Amino acid sequence: MIAIVNYGAGNLYSISKALEGLGAKVKVTDSPEVVKSADSIVLPGVGAFNEAIKNLTRLRLVPAIKKSIESGKPFFGICLGMQLLFTESEEGGSTPLTIKGLNIIKGKVRRFKNVKKIPHMGWNQVRCRKEVPIGKRLPNPSWMYFAHSFYPEPRETEVIAATTDYGMKFASIIWKNNVFGTQFHPEKSGMDGLLILKNFIKIDQKG
Repeated sequence: MIAIVNYGAGNLYSISKALEGLGAKVKVTDSPEVVKSADSIVLPGVGAFNEAIKNLTRLRLVPAIKKSIESGKPFFGICLGMQLLFTESEEGGSTPLTIKGLNIIKGKVRRFKNVKKIPHMGWNQVRCRKEVPIGKRLPNPSWMYFAHSFYPEPRETEVIAATTDYGMKFASIIWKNNVFGTQFHPEKSGMDGLLILKNFIKIDQKG
């Protein structure tokens, strides 16, 4: 069973229906116990970083998420859900203050600067830098759907599995052990996006 974490800031309907349509058994939940008992976890996201962290903390989901990741369960963060995995974010903080994240992936989430338009919204190319389990049989480059004003800047560049160019290159797929993340929305990205979700479903606890 895939637990889709409901913390009040997720695109829950689209991602749950996409996974169910691919044959997965899913449960949308805000229960730490359900998250800990699930076979794998999806952390979706539409909203603000600061509010999301507050909600995860209030619902006592942070320890459950970290314990699940430490146990080796496949974990997938989508858009804001991926950004929450990082050490800190500029979103919601007043310079030079930042908001602390889950610190699963070392690095910072930064706001776009000197680009044509914010937010970055619509279709853009994703270019894989290395083979990644959720990217099996994915065209390179592929086209995915984005909707964000902030981007991840990993401290460890080896976690960057794919990049996208929007006036600057940023990490659009990250991968570290059993943790995966996409800055784009695979559930809104047509057949290529569904292929990513299908690949995630097939990943067992050994990766």
